[in-house]
Amino acid sequence: MTTPTNFQRARSEEQRAARRRAILDTAAAMLAEMPVAQVSLNELSRRVGLAKSNVLRYFESREEVLLELLNLATRELVDGLDGALAEALEGAPPAARPDRVAGCVARELAARPVLCDLISAQAAVLERNISPEVAARYKHAAIAGATALASLIADRLPELRREDAFRFVAGTVIVAGSVWAHARPSAAMLAAYAADPALAVLCLDFEDTLRETLEVLLSGLLARARDAGLGS
Repeated sequence: MTTPTNFQRARSEEQRAARRRAILDTAAAMLAEMPVAQVSLNELSRRVGLAKSNVLRYFESREEVLLELLNLATRELVDGLDGALAEALEGAPPAARPDRVAGCVARELAARPVLCDLISAQAAVLERNISPEVAARYKHAAIAGATALASLIADRLPELRREDAFRFVAGTVIVAGSVWAHARPSAAMLAAYAADPALAVLCLDFEDTLRETLEVLLSGLLARARDAGLGS
């Protein structure tokens, strides 16, 4: 993407929106090249063709930019998961449907490494250097995204209570962020695994580990829903 180097202040709302979009697009391109931890405001400013002070006219911090990208990526996940779930569940017997859902969710997340990296950094990094206003705006968008995902799950697993579908989505985010970090060991850990194959049991595959964990989580939520129905 080519961005003009001569800064001209955006005067209209349309110009401001275009400038914000250019910053977000540039940050997204950087995330395709490097992990979240390496994305700096200085490099973002250089690539977008603005002084850092001018980038800060549109976003209060690097973290706000990345949280906005996290929300955009979540909306893309919702769009992609809609069709993917329909395909995964086509012709599946009722007993197989929960595992199909868990596998589909894990597969769709594994196909989005940038989203997984952002989820992994969310609580420990991205939510730290922001104002209460940005925090509230981000959380409102995050709740909307989680609710949309939960609706997709509940629509395809009607035996799952709506509140439990939301719990499943919340658990998926927590587990995905943790497994993503553990599935990307340091060079030293990789060397240790190579030197001692007995340690390789701790070298996790992201998609497989996430799928297995989500299967257990979903099975537990469904069992609890059945127990609640029997007790009512």
